[in-house]
Amino acid sequence: MAMKNPYSQYQQNSVMTASPEELTLMLYNGAVKFIKQGKVFLEQKDMEKAHNSIVRAQDIISELNITLNMDYEISKNLRSLYTFILERLMDANIKKDIKILDEVLPLVEELRDTWKEAMQLAKKNRNVK
Repeated sequence: MAMKNPYSQYQQNSVMTASPEELTLMLYNGAVKFIKQGKVFLEQKDMEKAHNSIVRAQDIISELNITLNMDYEISKNLRSLYTFILERLMDANIKKDIKILDEVLPLVEELRDTWKEAMQLAKKNRNVK
């Protein structure tokens, strides 16, 4: 049986032990990472790697979108935003356009940062009680 490298094992353990909130943050971080990778690969004219990175970002945004709890009003707003980001990622991938990635990256980073801040506030409120 092949041994996993320690980093891969650590990553798997991190995902398996993460709370739903932490998993969402990991997804946002992954989307940011893959959009940035897509930009780098487009700059390097490595279209296959750019395509793969952008598809991974699309997959993450799709996952965030389909797991929304639509019982909350904010979920309707997030669904619209995720749909917009997903469409722009598809456009960027089809057109191999860095400018479109430059357009969506700050949106995903803002979603990630807002989520992280909400997690910190929730944790702080739990510790106050």
